[in-house]
Amino acid sequence: MTYLSTRGAAPQLSFDDVLLTGLAPDGGLYVPEVYPTLDPSVIEGLRGRPYIEVAEVVIRPFSPEGDFHLEDAYRSFAHPAVTPLVQTGAEDFLLELFHGPTLAFKDVAMQWLGPMFSSRLAAAGRRMTIVCATSGDTGGAAIEAMAGRENISICVLHPNEAISNVQRRFMTTVESENVLNLAVEGSFDDCQRLVKEMFAHDAFRQAVSLGAVNSINWARIVAQTVYYVTSSLTLGGEGRLVSYCVPTGNFGDIFAGFVAKQLGAPIGQLIIATNENDILDRTLRTGRYEVTGVVKTQSPSMDIQVSSNFERLIHAASGGDAELVTSLMGALKQSGSFTLPDAVRARMAEDFLSFRVSEEAVSARMSKTFSETAMLVDPHTAVGLEAAAQARVEGLKGPLVTLSTAHPAKFPDAVKTATGREPSLPPGCRDLYSREERFEVIGADLESLEKRISTGFGTAE
Repeated sequence: MTYLSTRGAAPQLSFDDVLLTGLAPDGGLYVPEVYPTLDPSVIEGLRGRPYIEVAEVVIRPFSPEGDFHLEDAYRSFAHPAVTPLVQTGAEDFLLELFHGPTLAFKDVAMQWLGPMFSSRLAAAGRRMTIVCATSGDTGGAAIEAMAGRENISICVLHPNEAISNVQRRFMTTVESENVLNLAVEGSFDDCQRLVKEMFAHDAFRQAVSLGAVNSINWARIVAQTVYYVTSSLTLGGEGRLVSYCVPTGNFGDIFAGFVAKQLGAPIGQLIIATNENDILDRTLRTGRYEVTGVVKTQSPSMDIQVSSNFERLIHAASGGDAELVTSLMGALKQSGSFTLPDAVRARMAEDFLSFRVSEEAVSARMSKTFSETAMLVDPHTAVGLEAAAQARVEGLKGPLVTLSTAHPAKFPDAVKTATGREPSLPPGCRDLYSREERFEVIGADLESLEKRISTGFGTAE
């Protein structure tokens, strides 16, 4: 299995090289040269098997060699199924992705990336500085996975005063000398832009041996593919496809569903659920991708205008047209917009639907879910549930799974305002507010950021 850049001007790499490289040097994202498929008998044979066994089979086509360290990755999860399904209606389900150590779906990939990075770096005799932009949950999950690892330093950028207190504390209360938390005066899009600019600055990239764990890293997508396979086989099969509604910001989680569908999992429609930052909904409906100002919402992990992984879908939907991808991404950088060719948009519409959810509807959905099921859900999950309800109104049939991407206790204020109930943190996290925080505020400029990282971690060997 070899990987190429969506923009076509970077060397082809193996999985291990892609894992450690992150963003391609031409600014593109790595994707498989050919998306793998599993024989239907292999897919069927995974039905009912434990999560780790399914993961071994699902990941292997993407990385034919090496140990995946799956037992190490998932022993910290609080539920034996890792990502359990909960039924909420006749054919409606929640896929709970928040049973990891930082109570967010990002743990599913990050807890795997930790031992994978560490073992691959040790084998190569290298160390690495990981830089990560977060809209809320990625940072805490990445720090939890990487803290204390001898051959890794990690710097996390989050938008200052734009994430929940619980999200911030999962990052800033970790006591480890290999962790640096920076609050950027700007939006998540600014954080993400700075990471991409650092990767494009080749001298700095080489000097500190940069690595990435955002969903620009292909390994993140692979790890998230597994729970689409396990859940679709629980509910679906031949002639019975399972649709998914995914709270969507950076497009990585729902793209993992697309990859699972290519693999052969019994998946029907993939529903993009956006909050009022609705650039993906507008694009799917009109073909026009146009950046506007970021709107602050109660689902901050989705307060994004530039959805990095959408580039991977453009590449796939265009038949791997790197020239088109490069042209569109160039237009986005220059003018803040581009228009999809009709054929590309039509290909996307074969697999994807999209819905926009207002702030009022998010609050109403949290309240309605609690009154009908006695379940508290976080605002991001509520965006997904409301979009799923809209899809039902428009006639979607069959099993429908909404991804529950964060524990409600990560957003206690929003949940309490909507339901009157304050969600409790799980036992292992209840001292979170008594822990000391460590972070620094920094401007949204590359020079200051590179200087701070160099000061904090020195030069890689």
